Amino acid sequence: MADDNNTKRMSMIVTKGTLDWAYPPFILATTAAAMGLDVTMFFTFYGLTLLKKNLDLKISTLGNPAMEMPMFGMHIGMPNLVSAIPGVDAAATTMMKNLIKKKGVASIEELRTMAIEADVKMIACQMTMDLFEYTKDDMIEGPVLGGAATYIETATKSDINLFI
Repeated sequence: MADDNNTKRMSMIVTKGTLDWAYPPFILATTAAAMGLDVTMFFTFYGLTLLKKNLDLKISTLGNPAMEMPMFGMHIGMPNLVSAIPGVDAAATTMMKNLIKKKGVASIEELRTMAIEADVKMIACQMTMDLFEYTKDDMIEGPVLGGAATYIETATKSDINLFI
């Protein structure tokens, strides 16, 4: 998008890398870009995994008491205690992936591609890359490397700043 003083800008810090937490930043980014905003996403800590070439996203029921899955004609809650049972997270992940497919929701890979095609700027946190020993070869093409200063420079020029 052209660097024009009248263009609205949005930036976001992406910190989570589970399947359910991957949707909000990509949906917001692609929607904002479609509405003409200049969008920057800064991927740090576990959010950085969303830039990996090979995604194997999962859901964790732990610490997510609001998680309810539509089953048997109602919404069944997933109590935190259930997450201690082996295989529950794998089952919840399978259920969520099936629900996403059944409802025709785009995959994270598709949303990520849409973001790239919409010229959403993606910054991979260099410190996190170093910390978790990732290389550029582990990541998709497109994101640039940068640090906190890179993000802050963008955030100070943005009309909307989000932490997800």
